[in-house]
Amino acid sequence: MDDTVFLGIESSCDDTAAAIVTGDRRILSSVVSGQTDLHADFGGVVPEIAARAHAERLDLCVEQALDQAGLRLSDLNGVAVTAGPGLIGGVMSGVMCAKGIAAGAGLPLIGVNHLAGHALTPRLTDGIDYPYLMLLVSGGHCQFLRVDGPQDFTRLGGTIDDAPGEAFDKIAKLLALPQPGGPSVEAEAALGREGRFDLPRPLLDRPGCDMSFSGLKTAALRLRDQLIAEQGGLRQSDRQDLCHAFQTAVAEVLAEKSRRALALSPAPVLAVAGGVAANQTIRAALERVAAAAGAAFLAPPLRLCTDNGAMIAWAGIERFRAGQQDGMDLIARPRWPLDNRAAPMLGSGKKGAKA
Repeated sequence: MDDTVFLGIESSCDDTAAAIVTGDRRILSSVVSGQTDLHADFGGVVPEIAARAHAERLDLCVEQALDQAGLRLSDLNGVAVTAGPGLIGGVMSGVMCAKGIAAGAGLPLIGVNHLAGHALTPRLTDGIDYPYLMLLVSGGHCQFLRVDGPQDFTRLGGTIDDAPGEAFDKIAKLLALPQPGGPSVEAEAALGREGRFDLPRPLLDRPGCDMSFSGLKTAALRLRDQLIAEQGGLRQSDRQDLCHAFQTAVAEVLAEKSRRALALSPAPVLAVAGGVAANQTIRAALERVAAAAGAAFLAPPLRLCTDNGAMIAWAGIERFRAGQQDGMDLIARPRWPLDNRAAPMLGSGKKGAKA
């Protein structure tokens, strides 16, 4: 039994989070303070507002996490914190908070790559062995990673522009649907008709595992404008059918690229993490791909797919076990690729340079 106990702190985008996790994979507490209401009037995350909210909430989230776990700082073995990539103001707030706690309590400090937190989540939730294939798919990032160790990642492909979650948000905005866009578009799509609209499947005509969603978003925008011009407005059925077509296109692109990734780098498990993993149509498509390739399919619980402190604590534990820790010179990084051997992606989502 591993009695290591870590505090994890996450503040890379618009969720302030803290959690207590043990080395034997028990999540003793997990606190997430969202900021949706703060950004609702702006149609997206405002970095300055997010950074200020993190600075105001971080100590409260840490205190709540300790209280829920029934522990004190003296009971911890270390502090793990997201040190990048992400919105730099938020990342800096988290790193400074973690440094203060580590220095005051005399604890080891572990800087964690936010994407590694997502990528290692299946190890926390299901205890799976290396290697496995991970699809990170959310509002700020989208990439395929072969995971061979806590710091051994090989990127097989990723988005060259918008991340899927960002595209969902933009589609929701142009159709006047509530934010966040993913759940809103999925709800409308469930009522839409199959086959009425045909949207493009970007990059499927090219080899490899790279993806693009900006052109798909633009095609949906043009179709909306065409409907408005022809009819003098947009009917509810138009909105539903358009959402259905958009969601179907995203699901087919992700499924085909997952099939290619598994063929390129066979693995016993295909895991998926990120907020878009909550979409049932996309999840079902990925399950079929995994089954056809003879791989198990794994999607952690939604609360651990989106940004949270538990994944950061676990990634910190994995680094700590490897004999690694950071000093007070740990820096916040807006960009931090997991695979330094891979060429930089051509673009990244506007919601945050997480890829």
